[in-house]
Amino acid sequence: MEINKYIKTELAKLDRGIVATPKDRNYLESFAKANNGSMDILLMQMAINFGYKIALENLQIEHEQESII
Repeated sequence: MEINKYIKTELAKLDRGIVATPKDRNYLESFAKANNGSMDILLMQMAINFGYKIALENLQIEHEQESII
């Protein structure tokens, strides 16, 4: 599978999951502060999703830069 297609497919999966993927770190931090220690399993999954999103976006940037060269 082509790398760009793989990245787009994986990013789309994050948008359709049961647990929302935070759009940025501020959203994740505000959720953590607002929940006051409850729903830690949800917060953990949001953090995992956010980390995966960042990794995919970084991979996409690196691949695009290599394609330009």
